[in-house]
Amino acid sequence: MRSFQQLIMLSGLLLTSLPLLATSQVFISQEASFRLETVADGLEHPWSLAFLPDGSMLVTERAGRLRAIRNGELEPQPVLGLPAPAVSGQGGLLDIALHPDFEKNQTLFLSYAHRSGAGMTTRVARAILDKNRLKDVTVIFEALPRSGTTRHFGGRMAFDGSDYLYISVGDRGEMDRAQNTGDDAGGVHRITVNGEPAPGNPGVDDPGINNTLFTWGNRNIQGMTVHPVTGDIWTHEHGPRGGDEINILRAGTNYGWPEITYGIDYSGIPITLETEKEGMAQPLHYWDPSIAPSGMAFYSGSEFPRWQGSLFVGALKMRKLVRLNIENGQVTGEEDLLTTLGERIRDVRTGPGGSLWLLTDSPQGKVYRIVPVQ
Repeated sequence: MRSFQQLIMLSGLLLTSLPLLATSQVFISQEASFRLETVADGLEHPWSLAFLPDGSMLVTERAGRLRAIRNGELEPQPVLGLPAPAVSGQGGLLDIALHPDFEKNQTLFLSYAHRSGAGMTTRVARAILDKNRLKDVTVIFEALPRSGTTRHFGGRMAFDGSDYLYISVGDRGEMDRAQNTGDDAGGVHRITVNGEPAPGNPGVDDPGINNTLFTWGNRNIQGMTVHPVTGDIWTHEHGPRGGDEINILRAGTNYGWPEITYGIDYSGIPITLETEKEGMAQPLHYWDPSIAPSGMAFYSGSEFPRWQGSLFVGALKMRKLVRLNIENGQVTGEEDLLTTLGERIRDVRTGPGGSLWLLTDSPQGKVYRIVPVQ
């Protein structure tokens, strides 16, 4: 039986043979020239992308639909059986992550905003994909307490090498919650695939810390990826007006929000005069002014040899793709790409066969594949 990784490589061969619509514009990078191929369009605010072993793809739409792309075509009917997300403000259907053993168990995970009489929150559900339907849908995580706001749900997810699932939860627009370790908002949670606190979490033996919390002091993480060599979980999060951050997650680390920040309030008034404080981590990299980052991926493929090891970050506000040079765990250079495209980049993924993929955030959102120009 082929391994999941082998099937992913095979699916890369399948994807390269699909009929794709290429843009005529050539984009020039410091290290490569490339074009964009439109794989799918007409998606309503697509948020996340996952590649299946058979060469097909699943795309979440924030409006509450999960869509399949098969044989190069967007399926007209959405996948059935989804939990009902609350589509309001920044809420809706958010991230999708495949179980590390998806080849055998067909299990996937979805994050989404959920509403009840007590307000809204971030939830994660586990389900089994059976053709075009989800079965055995089970809620395995719910951030508490709920609140009435419709922003900062976080919702990005990633698996580490021990098959533990990391889930970001934003501060919900109520900044002081991020410093309260008895509150699920404003942090990253680490759980098992059954929703239990992962062994070794900071709160397992500390009653003052919620037992699923892994980090806190995070404003609103919408980018999360695994370093292909070290296995570390890297994230980025939205600052207010300035102060977007890139961080490497370390258990029990306080990333400072809102006690320290390199940004200011949207009104122009400082949130704090402090950018450093004892016991709070400094960002690995930050942007000021804000680019509104969303989605991130390390590149380790062969299509763009000179991009290997680079970290790619999508930008919503600044409508671009950012490539960061990474050396020994540090950011040593930055390059802006796709600045003339005029699209809000919602997600960035490394795909089968070493390709790089993008989602654009709009009512007529697209799935793009970046291809080299010889």
